[in-house]
Amino acid sequence: MNRWQAIADRVEGLNVAIGRGVAWLTLAMVLLTVAIVVLRYLFDLGWIWLQETVTWMHAAVFMLAAAYTLARDEQVRVDIFYAAAGRRRQALIDVLGTLLFLLPFCAFLLVESWPYVLESWQIREGSREAGGLLYPAVPLLKSCIPLTAILLLLQGLATLARKLPLPPADGGAERPQHPEPGL
Repeated sequence: MNRWQAIADRVEGLNVAIGRGVAWLTLAMVLLTVAIVVLRYLFDLGWIWLQETVTWMHAAVFMLAAAYTLARDEQVRVDIFYAAAGRRRQALIDVLGTLLFLLPFCAFLLVESWPYVLESWQIREGSREAGGLLYPAVPLLKSCIPLTAILLLLQGLATLARKLPLPPADGGAERPQHPEPGL
């Protein structure tokens, strides 16, 4: 295993750990939603901060699990060409997609979100709703935006390390595409 493969394993291990961790937030969202419904309809009680918590957990799951999805190669892609392609062509599509779309998107997201997140921390932003989440909940969630960009960027580089050099045209020896790091 070369150095780049070892780094790719660590990046994927990090993203898998984060993905598995935030997956538990989905269970918490279900339980909180049930609690909100029970409190509202059986006891005529409701709190905006509790409702916002579910919404914000939902956002955190989507943002923080994006790199996990990419690490598992379960992202949405147009299968018209990809499914019928051989290993070499699939690897080429993955490399070009990463270089032309994913990495520039991550750079854009990181550059554009940074001032937005920084301002949220500087003004000690809280919820816009009366009775909503207090500081530092809003800046913490907004901090997930550049974190998502960084995790996706790292996973994109790990994908490049796995896909390059391209496999031979004849298919060559199979190498594992998605090992479970740390297991």
